[in-house]
Amino acid sequence: MKILLVDDSITERHILTAYLTKLGHTPIIAENGLEAVKLFETEKPDLVLMDVIMPEMDGYQAARKIREENTTWIPIIFLSGRVDPEDIAEGIAAGGDDYLTKPVNLKILQAKMVAMQRIAKMRKKLVSVTEELETANVELKKLVNIDGLTGIANRRYLDKYLTVEISRAIRNHHPIAIIMCDVDHFKKFNDENGHIVGDDCLKSIAKTLDNVCQRKSDLVARYGGEEFAVVLPNTSIDDAKLVAETMRKKVESIEITDDSNNKKKITISLGVYSDNPNHTESIEILLAKADSALYNAKKDGRNKSLVFDNTL
Repeated sequence: MKILLVDDSITERHILTAYLTKLGHTPIIAENGLEAVKLFETEKPDLVLMDVIMPEMDGYQAARKIREENTTWIPIIFLSGRVDPEDIAEGIAAGGDDYLTKPVNLKILQAKMVAMQRIAKMRKKLVSVTEELETANVELKKLVNIDGLTGIANRRYLDKYLTVEISRAIRNHHPIAIIMCDVDHFKKFNDENGHIVGDDCLKSIAKTLDNVCQRKSDLVARYGGEEFAVVLPNTSIDDAKLVAETMRKKVESIEITDDSNNKKKITISLGVYSDNPNHTESIEILLAKADSALYNAKKDGRNKSLVFDNTL
């Protein structure tokens, strides 16, 4: 262990340094609390053995400073000739973890160091487990909101996102655009090429749609099956139509490779809707209008994008 030894007594330092070295530890020497605080920061010790009464900055002040400036817990054992219960309580309150009275019994010191090592190891394990748990929770949150096949947002997250963005659009009097997209003749494509190629097709389309959306506020989600939904906050109908057409052309240029290395083409149909929403329009209403435009695009021959027409 790397041990920060803090004592203004030359004699005490020599005795403890020799003993710690004999036990296989590496002592780092400080003559007062001020030096101890600086060395703690630069040397990153595993344990601190600190006298209480010292010039410039005493042990209690140094311990408080160390605890204030460092989030990583390192055990501190005070070494002092002061044996009153009040002194011991003050040392613990200052940030110490244990208290040894001088003259130091080396066997007791060794036992306390072993105990502190044990606590430090348990704490490191706890920190490691906590970090792993936090990482797992982050991944779990991602999984809850991400479609497992395509890696883009799922329907659950789409609904949450739309709720937030519709409220924002109402508050700021901005339009919000929605594009519904469906893969043309996907059932036939799946039947002819198999589900693995079909899955690859959906992944490629999802990636293509997502790449078209350049703003952080834009969202591409898998709506279900071979259907996708795109949310474009603060986007006019003309701009949304341009985005939809770009998506259609990009997907049209995709080549899907089957098991025999044959190149397969795929197309999509898109329905576009944009408006300044009000409090009476729900998520379902906005999606239904974009879906109505999608229905007309498919009805009109597929591989095209159409804007919602309120007169139809």
